[in-house]
Amino acid sequence: MKRSEINGAISWAKGLLEENKIKLPPFGYWNLDKWKENSNKTDVIREVMLGWDITDYGEGRFEEFGAVLFTLRNGSLDDSRLGTPYAEKLIILKEGQRLPNHYHASKTEEIINRGGGVMAIKLYNSLPDGKVDYKSKVEVEMDGIKYQFEAGEEVNIYPGESITLRPFQYHLFWAKEGKGDLILGEVSSINDDNTDNYNADEIARFAEVEEDENIIHPLCNEYKKVLGE
Repeated sequence: MKRSEINGAISWAKGLLEENKIKLPPFGYWNLDKWKENSNKTDVIREVMLGWDITDYGEGRFEEFGAVLFTLRNGSLDDSRLGTPYAEKLIILKEGQRLPNHYHASKTEEIINRGGGVMAIKLYNSLPDGKVDYKSKVEVEMDGIKYQFEAGEEVNIYPGESITLRPFQYHLFWAKEGKGDLILGEVSSINDDNTDNYNADEIARFAEVEEDENIIHPLCNEYKKVLGE
């Protein structure tokens, strides 16, 4: 992705959050100079990868296949002294924009429709070899109630509703067409985007960045590159 695309996506997401009266922690608004001023205070933020995360999954089709994410809280699978024993994210999607079909081996997560449009999701079990099971029914909880769906059946999550996803459950979701832009919350066990994303197709978790303008806010996977040790 071009840096200008990343900057534009962040500006758009901040505007949508403001419209919905959702505030980020202070570091979510820091420019690069402010990050450098506070470099001696941000070890935990950088280590557990809090902050902005913009990705097109290496596909170059951000408007349809990508997401704006912001990690508010997180911990470390390797060091229980870092951060929190759980994670919380915002996932901000333009109408029609989707994430890839994937599962997590460690993380249990609850995805909550915080406002805007409708979240559509398709669910699959995984086979012993890790591939997608396109046949068996999937059992999930939605706001504490158990449901069973056919593999690949579209399930709609409306504002205020949520769905709980267990390890090894494949899921792909998007902002349903015709229903507007979408703000999702994710509350989960500790999140490790470097090791715990298993995709049905060969894709990259983080975008490669082409620098065509100055950084507004650094991304959570580039702190070391941008800010140094």
